[in-house]
Amino acid sequence: MLSIEQGAAAVPVLQAWAQGIATRADPAVETEVIFEEDSNTFILRLAKGARVLVFRLSATQAYTDGRESECERTLNRKIKDLWNLI
Repeated sequence: MLSIEQGAAAVPVLQAWAQGIATRADPAVETEVIFEEDSNTFILRLAKGARVLVFRLSATQAYTDGRESECERTLNRKIKDLWNLI
């Protein structure tokens, strides 16, 4: 479970989590997390210079016990995708 908070209240927790992982992978990667109520998802925006990659994490991924490693793998994969953007 990435956060016990629900909805927009979880954004600061997920922001800190995402920035911590991104900083370990590449200190130049900036993160932003937004909660979208309509779809009940977290939108993660990764940026490095002019490169930007946007993807979503479902509320299920963020709130379910035992899915932290899956979410971390997804974030690390997206950071690598950001490096490979042309």
